[in-house]
Amino acid sequence: MFDSPLTPKVRAFVDEVTDALTTAISSLPDASSSDARRDVIVEAANLVAACIDADQRHTDAELWAYAATFGVLQDDLALAGAQPRQLRDTNLFSGKATWLHTTTPLFSILLDCDRRTRSEFAMIYYRRALDIFHIVAAIDEVAAAAELDAIGRYRSMLLAAIRTDRPLEELPDPLRPQQPGEAPATPTAALEPDEPARDFEDLLAELDSLIGLTEVKAEVRRVTDLLRVQQLRRERDLPVIDTTLHLVFVGNPGTGKTTVARLLAQIYRSVGALERGQLVETDRSGMVAGFVGQTAPLVVQRFDEADGGMLFIDEAYTLVRGGENDFGREAIDQLVKLIEDRRDRTAVVVAGYPAEMEAFIAANPGLRSRFPKTIVFPDYETDELLAIFESICAKQRYRLDPEAAERLRSIIERAERGRGFGNGRFVRNIFEDAVVRHATRVARIDSPTDDELQIFEADDVGDAPAHPVEAGDATR
Repeated sequence: MFDSPLTPKVRAFVDEVTDALTTAISSLPDASSSDARRDVIVEAANLVAACIDADQRHTDAELWAYAATFGVLQDDLALAGAQPRQLRDTNLFSGKATWLHTTTPLFSILLDCDRRTRSEFAMIYYRRALDIFHIVAAIDEVAAAAELDAIGRYRSMLLAAIRTDRPLEELPDPLRPQQPGEAPATPTAALEPDEPARDFEDLLAELDSLIGLTEVKAEVRRVTDLLRVQQLRRERDLPVIDTTLHLVFVGNPGTGKTTVARLLAQIYRSVGALERGQLVETDRSGMVAGFVGQTAPLVVQRFDEADGGMLFIDEAYTLVRGGENDFGREAIDQLVKLIEDRRDRTAVVVAGYPAEMEAFIAANPGLRSRFPKTIVFPDYETDELLAIFESICAKQRYRLDPEAAERLRSIIERAERGRGFGNGRFVRNIFEDAVVRHATRVARIDSPTDDELQIFEADDVGDAPAHPVEAGDATR
């Protein structure tokens, strides 16, 4: 019988989701005795058919895998022996991709149980469903762009449903709203090769939870879903295409570039592209020395620190600003050499403003071919900056009263936008100033209540800084 690559992933979905569904149904006051396993097998069959239809190709390899897997699971000998041309003549697949556009009644049962009992059954469905989607995409020699896009949309839909109507403290950790954070000390801690990597879908869920950055997240999902599919193909000794790990990030300060890079390094490790997954941050001062012969060893040192992980070079364009005799050119030459020599060991992300980064890429013929993909990080909209502020407040157990919320919106809307605008860092500065003003006010109150210790009033929020973050600040 045909050895279907789908079977292990589908069986895992059926086994784990059946257990979850059985428990969820038993917790209902009017629990019925429906056959949970049969319902989950039907759910899995619909999911696989929809995944196959995502790119509308319905290839022989995909249809063989479907027949072999579900012919056995559904005890259907006719299906198990069906030929691809016979399956194409049925209505099993055409138009099935629309099944991916909405959540199912079965998923809703798991969600309802999570909300009532604080279980995490919907996350089980989410993880195992995405495993199925990735293995379907891996069956063909090259994953279609339509498949990768469909994976991203389906993932976001499930995660949005899991977040809906759930208090922040009840959400699984990867789903709690994230805001651009201050970077930790360099280098960040790396997992040793024998330590388990974080779950791929948990990392993608954490990416999805970042406030704003819709297009950034879509681009990162395309890159990482392709790597996940390549990993699955490699595990089955199937041919894979070469995929570069190096990226260019462009945008203003505070738009989440470092945060995304840190997640991306861990995602690369989870799909086997990197051994350790740490992020090492540097800039011109960490790569360029003041004397002849000292710059190349400095660049080597940064790569040694990032070995098995990711090197993040902030304001990389400053390496080309010193003229022909500047040692920054030597750093670029050494960078190009090490990117090639360590292409299977270290990923490199370079970051900065759009025009300057274009000049940086043009400074050496070897850079453009090694950095073929650029991801643009736009400035946050007012509502997104408000959400970032509120997320910071929630983590520190503060909240805004209505007048303070209106004052904050006014401050953000009046702030000068453009080059150098601080974005997430801008509102973090407002938060830190508000904490000081709040403390000054509350210190004068005898025996303040819990609410008084936690609530920002309008005067606590104050006025916006007189100028945005300077252009020379690190563009994280």
